[in-house]
Amino acid sequence: MKTLVTQLSNYARYHRDKRNIYTHFIGIPLIVYALLVLLSRPSFTVLALSLTPAVLVVSITCLYYLKLSLRLGLLMSALLVLGLLGAAPVAMLSTWLWLSVGIGLFVVGWVFQFVGHYYEGKKPAFVDDLIGLVIGPLFVVVEALFLMGLCKELQAQIEHQAGAIK
Repeated sequence: MKTLVTQLSNYARYHRDKRNIYTHFIGIPLIVYALLVLLSRPSFTVLALSLTPAVLVVSITCLYYLKLSLRLGLLMSALLVLGLLGAAPVAMLSTWLWLSVGIGLFVVGWVFQFVGHYYEGKKPAFVDDLIGLVIGPLFVVVEALFLMGLCKELQAQIEHQAGAIK
């Protein structure tokens, strides 16, 4: 398995323009929340527990993040659980409203993504490696931490491999 630095550096190579990163601060959370909304509606029971595809996807994703980094994995787990909690009430709306919110946010999120990549002049990372779809949310959180002056050693390692942000 690739390391945290390797995964983030590979993703960062497609995201060196600050305008692209800023659009990702909006686009990726919208896409993640939209997916949580859409995957929270169908449910099934396993051993007397009601589960949704959203819970399963979040659980698997959190395990992956925890394997990459305990601290960042815990942070991502907390954020994704908050997303699940916020998605649940939307999933209870009428079918038309639930789909409108989920699909609408998904489309708007991707518009932000593609505008950012227009500025960058590069295709999205997931085109070359599907793991980029999982690393994207982690990248956004890590970039926010960098903007707050945190994780300077990780930032230096990523910039050493991917280059500085323009």
